[in-house]
Amino acid sequence: MPQGHPRTQAERSARTRAALLDATIACLTELGHARTSMSEICVRAGVSKGAAQHHFTDKAELMAAAVRHLTTELTVRGGPALDRLPPGPDRVPAVIDLLWHSFSGTLASAAMELWVAARTDPDLRAAMRPVDRELGRSTLDRLATLLDDIPRERLDTLYWLTVNLTRGLALDAELGGDPQRREHLLAEWKRIATALCA
Repeated sequence: MPQGHPRTQAERSARTRAALLDATIACLTELGHARTSMSEICVRAGVSKGAAQHHFTDKAELMAAAVRHLTTELTVRGGPALDRLPPGPDRVPAVIDLLWHSFSGTLASAAMELWVAARTDPDLRAAMRPVDRELGRSTLDRLATLLDDIPRERLDTLYWLTVNLTRGLALDAELGGDPQRREHLLAEWKRIATALCA
């Protein structure tokens, strides 16, 4: 954008929303869901409470938008790598590595905060379920085109086993579990999954 060119209302609005979502993710990662307040998010985003309420009526709505934002970021981050998967028997372990990478970074830590909080927050749970399902469906559809030699039912099972294992391993990492044990379990799962898909 040329210097001195005034931003449109739509550009300003998009920038404010992005700042609020980025601040929400930072708060979730650093403070956890319980200590993340609208006030703290507004301070970090450099946005007034009134401006924040113009975009999100309450914390639950903001958290729902943050879930969607996280989903988009995780998908964008993993997309190019999915297109560069190795051929042959190395393909299944590479997919597992990608899923592990998605569930073990900063964005995943923020998502995990929301998944845990959703257990006792009905509004958050209602907001997260469709987004979580959408992410699962879109990822599975993408994997089905890349791993088209694996029957869809088997691929579905392997995918959800991998997602739940990697979420558990990510939680183990957050709790200070043994990194060597995580590496061993991940390697063992890659061996089993590769054998099942052979």
